[in-house]
Amino acid sequence: MAVYVIGDVQGCYSRLIQLLEKIQFDQTRDKLWFCGDLVNRGPDSLQTLRFVRSLGDSAVTVLGNHDLHLLEIFHSRQVISESSVLSEILVSPDCAELIEWLQSRPLIHYDDDLKILLVHAGIDADWSISQAMEYAGELEQVLRGGNTDLFFSQMYGDLPDQWSEDLTGIERQRCITNILTRLRFYTADGRLEYQAKGSPRQHASAGLIPWFEKNPRLESPVRIVFGHWSTLKAGIYGRHFAIDSGCVWGHRLIALRIDTTEPRWFDIRCGQSQAHK
Repeated sequence: MAVYVIGDVQGCYSRLIQLLEKIQFDQTRDKLWFCGDLVNRGPDSLQTLRFVRSLGDSAVTVLGNHDLHLLEIFHSRQVISESSVLSEILVSPDCAELIEWLQSRPLIHYDDDLKILLVHAGIDADWSISQAMEYAGELEQVLRGGNTDLFFSQMYGDLPDQWSEDLTGIERQRCITNILTRLRFYTADGRLEYQAKGSPRQHASAGLIPWFEKNPRLESPVRIVFGHWSTLKAGIYGRHFAIDSGCVWGHRLIALRIDTTEPRWFDIRCGQSQAHK
């Protein structure tokens, strides 16, 4: 059995299939972990959702910010343009089933045998692994509960910009959501920064610090695999593995095999940008 983590697909279904052919994925034997953002920007979000859902127990998917955006549109009953890459999902006959499946996905996946945590964006510098799991679980309960419309109506926003155990209600939920699905940088005074989207080098003069350089509570030998950050060079940063290489922007789609003694990297070139502007 092989276990692979797949970078942000974002609706690039044909590229995903090419990558799975390259690694000779066998659904009866192997496991795929998806780091979130299955949908949006790329041309085939509907096919991507249907395919990953069809993998059943052979696939693990954590939620990314674009997945939550789709859920927000669904719950707010927005009327979106037919040209939107998400409209095909919202008018599909199996829309309700796909939304229910997506909404039941976790925010974090942790494998204690492999000692690997999967998250879309990152975890807070003050969180231990057990705390990250606990806080993700709080949000998962909200997503699977009966008051999701209220949550999605107040999900967006950059505040609070600092985690505190004293946070309550929607502010607590929003802060957990942002950390797990949007985090890239901290400011020099330790606040969460969500607007900067470039590489660490591009923002060095502003004193911004990549989140994975501020995680003193990461227990050895736990490793974290994350996506979300297409402008960050894919690779190893201490015990952190960045695997979003911007397939939707015409760069690469990555599969990282994590069950071997040394992680093994695979990728395909994605060619021309698949993103809808």
